[in-house]
Amino acid sequence: MQNLKDFKASKLAKIFNQFFMVSMWVLGIITVFFVLLLLFLILKDGLPYVTWDFVIGLPSEIDAGGGIGPMLLNSFYVTILSLLVSIPISLGAGIYLAEYAPDNKLTSTIRVCVEGLSSVPSIVFGLIGIALFVEYFQIGLTIIGASLSLAMLNLPLLTRVSEESIRAVPHSYREGSYALGATKLQTIFKVVIPVAMRGLITGLSLVAGRAFGESAVIILAGGVNASAEMWDFSLFSPGGTLAVHLWYVQSEAIVPDAKEIAHKSAAVLLFVVLAINLLFRIPLWWMERKMK
Repeated sequence: MQNLKDFKASKLAKIFNQFFMVSMWVLGIITVFFVLLLLFLILKDGLPYVTWDFVIGLPSEIDAGGGIGPMLLNSFYVTILSLLVSIPISLGAGIYLAEYAPDNKLTSTIRVCVEGLSSVPSIVFGLIGIALFVEYFQIGLTIIGASLSLAMLNLPLLTRVSEESIRAVPHSYREGSYALGATKLQTIFKVVIPVAMRGLITGLSLVAGRAFGESAVIILAGGVNASAEMWDFSLFSPGGTLAVHLWYVQSEAIVPDAKEIAHKSAAVLLFVVLAINLLFRIPLWWMERKMK
């Protein structure tokens, strides 16, 4: 009798297991379908009409046929500058919290604050940027102000990703390094960080894609306009980016082809964000292939 009950329970467990597996497959297929559908809807109206002249051309306020060159340049410029500021700080903070910080109430409070800042709306960091750089330092709506404001937005998430990636490294790796005579600093940079690199790069790719497509922070700290020159690398030039330009032509622009510019700008923006994520994946693929 007991064997019969065990058999029925085992059979019921297998049925639930198969049902769960099929459900996960269905949900996964539905998710992929909607993602591909969204990509198709965004790209189909803009990507076929994108030309090189549009990509590097200057924008127009009145006449049709303007380009997105300065805004696209600013998008890369602001994103790179923000990452150059936020990566060393967040990596250092992540290393400290994971390897050096004592397990006490102060450290727990810091972690809670970092997690809380990660969920703060980006417009709040834009308000901080406009109060700090535009009003206090009186530098106006500039690339440097937009970059530093965007770096503040990147810091909490990058710090949390850095800490969790470093904590995920097995403690036996550290013990093996210490057994070979390595110092704590050598262990961190020669053993822990290389092993945690996959998580670090994954988090960095997400932050870089988010920063490239950010608009609220840029509008408040960098403005909606860009330089009238294509290759203007001045840190005090207007900091309008492609995402801001997309919002502007969709809502405020008076050019007759505003809708077409918006479609093409959205396609370019999405294409670049996808390319950024792919670019960050290449080192991971190379590392995995090297380990095999």
